[in-house]
Amino acid sequence: MIIPRYLTEPIRQDLKEKMVFISGPRQVGKTTLAKTFLEKEEHRYYNWDNRADRKKILAAQWPAVNSVIVFDELHKYKNWKGWIKGEYDSHGARIRFIITGSARLDIYRKGGDSLQGRYHAHRLHGFSVGELQKTKLSLVPGKEIEFPGKIERDLLPALFHFGSFPEPFLKQNKRGLRRWQRERLDRFFREDVRDLENVRDLSSMELLASMLEDRIGSLLSFQSLREDLEVSHRAVSHWMTILERLYHCFNVTPFTHKAIRSLKKAAKVYLWDWSVVPDKGARFENLVACHLLKLKHALEDQEGYRIGLHYLRDTGKREVDFLVTAEGKPWFAVECKTSSRTPNPALNYYGERLKIPYLFQITLEEGADTFDGRVRVMPAGKFLGALP
Repeated sequence: MIIPRYLTEPIRQDLKEKMVFISGPRQVGKTTLAKTFLEKEEHRYYNWDNRADRKKILAAQWPAVNSVIVFDELHKYKNWKGWIKGEYDSHGARIRFIITGSARLDIYRKGGDSLQGRYHAHRLHGFSVGELQKTKLSLVPGKEIEFPGKIERDLLPALFHFGSFPEPFLKQNKRGLRRWQRERLDRFFREDVRDLENVRDLSSMELLASMLEDRIGSLLSFQSLREDLEVSHRAVSHWMTILERLYHCFNVTPFTHKAIRSLKKAAKVYLWDWSVVPDKGARFENLVACHLLKLKHALEDQEGYRIGLHYLRDTGKREVDFLVTAEGKPWFAVECKTSSRTPNPALNYYGERLKIPYLFQITLEEGADTFDGRVRVMPAGKFLGALP
């Protein structure tokens, strides 16, 4: 069973102008998505991990007619940026290049990018409630969110238990999920980390990755991790950067503002695969974090907005799980609860001081959609169904 992905049409439009980069976690569906654009015989697919394909890539013998060429894992080639720049400049009028990778290709948008102006970058996420319900990206940052009238009640429980990655979600088999999780992490460390990074103590880095599963939603202390692993602060920092760059985890930072005595540095960490998180509440919070990150990336990559994803916490320990900003201004705040329908008082506190237009408390369990004039309490499935 193949489910059409939410990035298919945006990528089709971008290919008319420039190269397209598709990055995302291992096994999230990048190759399957890229291959949907290989509709004609002269269209070709090359995987840098395949020895025969490597020779063909470096030979650079492309079709003489208009074609789509897909390069998978090309970023593992040391000089890939300079090489693809030359190929695009020579053949870009005729050849449409798609480059996929399990590392953050988007980091090359920063200073000194020799590819500047030659590509559009998209970050592919796993399935979400909105994508499975075919929700279109129609949200306008800063404006009110329109929620669906009907939702498929089975979607959120399935995503909660089996995660967002296509293979385990579509099979929905607990034994298959456990095997997939183990095999994916083995390949992640043995292939992605080994091929792209210089890590001497790979076993300690694997241990760090497993320790994060029990720290979801908590303030991340490098000092605590350093002591548990018996390594240097520099090593922990380096490994965390690698795990983020290779789409294993991502950080959510505190929102700072003069109106509140907010924390300045401590981040929270979340995993791209929330199915490995053992605690129910932490897994739910991680699931919501991934949905909000997907919204952030979609609005940035497709529409060019500046979207921020933060949490709220001050020195008085008042806390709200998430704040989404648009162009630097608060857009909406979200508090996650597995069952409680009593609004978190911190929502009103921050809503007043930061002038947050929309406040939500979402619950994992089904219940009525209520609004007290300031905070809307609603089922998570309905809230998430409005996001792409």
